[in-house]
Amino acid sequence: MSRRYGALFLENETPPADKPTEEQRTPYRLLIVDDEPNILSSLKRVFARENYTLFFARSGEEALAVMEKESIDLVMTDFMMPGLNGSELLRRVRERWPDTIRLMLTGHANTDAVMGSIREGAVYRFILKPWNDDDLRLTIALALEQYELVRKNRSLEQQNQKQNKDLETIAKMGVTNRSQLAILLHKKGWLNPQQIQQLHREMQSKKAPVIQLIMEHDWLDADKIYNLLKTEMMFDEVDLREAQVDPNLLNLIPQKVCTRHLLLPLNVVGNRLHLAMVDPMEISLIDELAFMSGYSINPLVCPLEQMQKKLAEMFGAASEGIDELATRIGMDDPYEGIEIVLDEDKDSESLEQLLGSSEEPPAIRLVNAIILEALRLRASDIHIHPRTKALIVRYRIDGVLQDKIQIPTDLLMSVVSRIKVMAEMDITERRRPQDGRITVKTPMRIVDLRISTLPTINGEKVVMRVLERQSSVQSLQDLGLSQHNLQSLTRVVSKPQGIILATGPTGSGKTTTLYALLQHNATPERNYVTIEDPVEYQVDMAGQVPVKDRIGLDFATILRAILRQDPDVILLGEIRDEETADVAFHAAMTGHLVYSTLHTSSAAATVARLLDLDLKPYVLASALEAIIAQRLIRRLCQKCKQEVDPDPELAAQLGPQFTNPGTVYYGPKGCNHCHNGYTGRIALHEVLTINEELRQAITERASALTIESLAKQRGMKLLIDDAAEKVAAGLTSLEEVLRILGPQDQAYA
Repeated sequence: MSRRYGALFLENETPPADKPTEEQRTPYRLLIVDDEPNILSSLKRVFARENYTLFFARSGEEALAVMEKESIDLVMTDFMMPGLNGSELLRRVRERWPDTIRLMLTGHANTDAVMGSIREGAVYRFILKPWNDDDLRLTIALALEQYELVRKNRSLEQQNQKQNKDLETIAKMGVTNRSQLAILLHKKGWLNPQQIQQLHREMQSKKAPVIQLIMEHDWLDADKIYNLLKTEMMFDEVDLREAQVDPNLLNLIPQKVCTRHLLLPLNVVGNRLHLAMVDPMEISLIDELAFMSGYSINPLVCPLEQMQKKLAEMFGAASEGIDELATRIGMDDPYEGIEIVLDEDKDSESLEQLLGSSEEPPAIRLVNAIILEALRLRASDIHIHPRTKALIVRYRIDGVLQDKIQIPTDLLMSVVSRIKVMAEMDITERRRPQDGRITVKTPMRIVDLRISTLPTINGEKVVMRVLERQSSVQSLQDLGLSQHNLQSLTRVVSKPQGIILATGPTGSGKTTTLYALLQHNATPERNYVTIEDPVEYQVDMAGQVPVKDRIGLDFATILRAILRQDPDVILLGEIRDEETADVAFHAAMTGHLVYSTLHTSSAAATVARLLDLDLKPYVLASALEAIIAQRLIRRLCQKCKQEVDPDPELAAQLGPQFTNPGTVYYGPKGCNHCHNGYTGRIALHEVLTINEELRQAITERASALTIESLAKQRGMKLLIDDAAEKVAAGLTSLEEVLRILGPQDQAYA
């Protein structure tokens, strides 16, 4: 922040050399409202270095009195206060001082605090307690800087508003595979069963409306279908040659949706949106558009030819070829500066959209707020969990789920629909699980979100996995390996061929370990190729290939193609099936060094799992060089950790390694720099390297217990042994080891 924002907010910073010196800028005026004196003192300390004029209030009434006398640029308030709560205060501020920036800093992210304020636009941004000082300063700086730009460019935005209404907010809506129009035409005898089946297959593959497919096959005349809908189905008609289209409505139903589904919003009368459609029997699509727009839909039928001409007239012929879309919160709402990239096809031209209004439906604002809060908290997963009485947003922070936000259940369908639209899922399908992907760009970070939906008895549950796009590859020394494990891996990674496996549950850092191995002693003399779903780290020296199952580009197919590309080192994201395992191990036997991952509980159990995949024992024994089993465990906050007396029962469950009377044990306390006493995570490792004795045991199909016993005789340290070293070093706690590894059988031997 020092270089980019310092000139605006720091007293000792000089203006950039390439800009003329202006007269001294008046400091921004901030009002901080909280009924707890210690919070106000803490915040005063946070902003001590910034060139702000600070005002403080202990209640909402006192804050309003301050604003009557002083010109305030930004107000930040707590929610839970006696008398006037934070939401009501910010609503009044919005009514009387609409240009004032309004933030909420609260530890009570419940329905009243979040939804009531965001839905009405009273709060632009909410931040949860405990806060991070640097994040808070940067948030305020970004808000003030961007808001300054908004005020300077407001008149220009108004002049150009009419020219920017061709922006999209949703794209590539899935087409329902249950077309009411196709069924009607079948009942009329105009389409036979074979044609109906072909239509349903093509609708799923091409994502095109049924009437367009009928025209492509030249099965029926478009005017005949139009007359049927008008006369027999009694749909109201509209003549698009004379109709006037309100361009403001394209923020709700934008260009891409119009051209894909052959529809056009005309105007709004009361709470009803008049929508011209070639196929007004797309009931599911109409319902979803009603959720997204907030209006009830009145469909009006029109001829296909008129619709095509009107769309070409409004958007141009080239509009249908745009496959990539980005949406971003408008300049009137800069603090939710989030960009959703829906298509990562590098060959298509990118279309960036800046929405000129902050009057989006509540679902859009809420989904952006949920994602941004996850990025601020460094969450690895976002769970949107429908329960009986509320929709709960849960964040997995350092491996532990925490309930953070409550949302009214009546917003469930619109929130899920919004996420599906961004991830290019079928928004009309609620009975089956779906998968999708979103790329999120903020001013500071780029992340990929892998989306998964699952139908439950209370509605669809959504889980979003957060993957850092710009993560830097760590070295072997940075992985937290013990000296013993580091030496073992350093020896095996120098071998010219074979396969090295990283194992563990989802989210245990396997890919991070593999990239550290890949980069170790890397030289331009070797050809490196990776296959991933998705690509998690950007590495210039390697050719990186993303898996795309929807076009048949799976792990096994790509791996076979890569073997014809003269590779030296191959990183295979995951061994999922027999075919991939067979190709990977044969590649390792024929002169390639292969890195991959597998989901198993321990290093020794990996051998049994690979034999279950029908690998020949001699192939497995010949190609396998090392197995790394690992887990991620929360690290104690080094600023607030405290010495504790170990619980004897807990130590007994973990084993004799944890009953050493000379060991000093530490536990969590909690402070403003951590989450409940923990900050970040460290890895536990178990490294099994293969020698001739183990190869012989694998050839003879030895059990996992036998393999583990032989490896321990050679000095292999188990996960629990590595955990004991981390506890002794004061890096983690006994409770955390028990949570991750569970009670150990040896404790009861």
